Amino acid sequence: MSSSEQLFARARQLIPGGVNSPVRAFRSVGGAPFFVKAAHGAMLTTADDRELIDFVGTWGPAIHGHNHPVIRAAIAAALDRGTSFGTPNPLEVEMAELIVRFVPSIQKVRMCNSGTEATMSAIRLARGFTRRDKIIKFSGCYHGHSDSLLIKAGSGALTHGHPDSAGVPASFAAETVVLPFNDRAALDAAFAANPGQIAGVIIEAYCGNVGFIMPDAGYLAYLRDITAQHGAVLIFDEVMTGFRIAKGGVQERESITPDLTCLGKIIGGGLPVGAFGGRADIMDQLAPLGPVYQAGTLSGNPLAMAAGIAALRLLESENPYARLDTLGRRLRDAVLAACKAKGLPAQVPQCGSMFSIFFTATPVRDYATALTGDAQLFARFFHACLERGVYLAPSAYEAGFLSTAHDGVAIERACDILTNAIARL
Repeated sequence: MSSSEQLFARARQLIPGGVNSPVRAFRSVGGAPFFVKAAHGAMLTTADDRELIDFVGTWGPAIHGHNHPVIRAAIAAALDRGTSFGTPNPLEVEMAELIVRFVPSIQKVRMCNSGTEATMSAIRLARGFTRRDKIIKFSGCYHGHSDSLLIKAGSGALTHGHPDSAGVPASFAAETVVLPFNDRAALDAAFAANPGQIAGVIIEAYCGNVGFIMPDAGYLAYLRDITAQHGAVLIFDEVMTGFRIAKGGVQERESITPDLTCLGKIIGGGLPVGAFGGRADIMDQLAPLGPVYQAGTLSGNPLAMAAGIAALRLLESENPYARLDTLGRRLRDAVLAACKAKGLPAQVPQCGSMFSIFFTATPVRDYATALTGDAQLFARFFHACLERGVYLAPSAYEAGFLSTAHDGVAIERACDILTNAIARL
């Protein structure tokens, strides 16, 4: 029995399903998960000493690759001063200044501990600010596992066939209106059916949790217009895309100004983190200034702030976005060419350092078309890649992530492995 198999057997005795986040369990692709003992650059080292080229990147944060020396040094320096203070610390202020400078729409920002906390808090804030109850979200978009948002969700919920979670009261679900992504008529109908009741609309502006899906041209601008017209708060969930699609996220790339933005992943440099921010008049409704309560013992943790500041400053000094897009297009083109040669229908949506692989002839533009992808074929492809040394997300409904560390040998070797795996399907 391998080391990973032994660890998984032990874990299943103590941890539900043997994992601390469901999609890690490999249920949708079959087999048992491997355990990782180290990660450097674009590579993972498993408990069995296998080296894998990683396109999961801890599910998004590792835009500079794993264990970057600058980020590691920043954490070490912060560690010398302590792990947690329970008081304001200088790094929180520096992080806030960076976020406000990088993200066009954010005037004030509040740190928290996860993307789930960020989206949950943004929803509460939108409701408190507007004094309305209903929220619009979109099928397949995943905004963490809070009750208001775990309805027709993507990510692990979709992967495991439970987009509507048990344990969410029907009364909570009734306050969430779920619409198809990229459908303007559905937006019109929802606002018409709920006059003066919609507190906010939350969206993954570029979807990453039902696979990677781009909005139709003009769709986000239409969403901005209709929310403003009806006095609803527009919330961009940029936990994945913030600082990854562009320095200022999707909103910079698309020239859209949401009212609130949710952040995470990259701003923690690999440590647990979240943030939400936006218009000052909305943010000032938060306690201690206003009546909307939100708090966190470890919010603004100095280790996470130090790591995140280092990650953001690297993005500022290196400006790697054109290089990351080149890497993304290299991978996309290799997969599409291999699928064409094999006679397999495929869609490979890609923008910058995010991509997905759908085995379908149908262009993927929403939840329904994502489900036309052949998940069983993807599972075979996943294992063929893993056997050859490439780790993709263990789900047909997750985005892949590139890092600056993939540049050079890693991307060329990965493309060879992906095309070889496709040829043998």
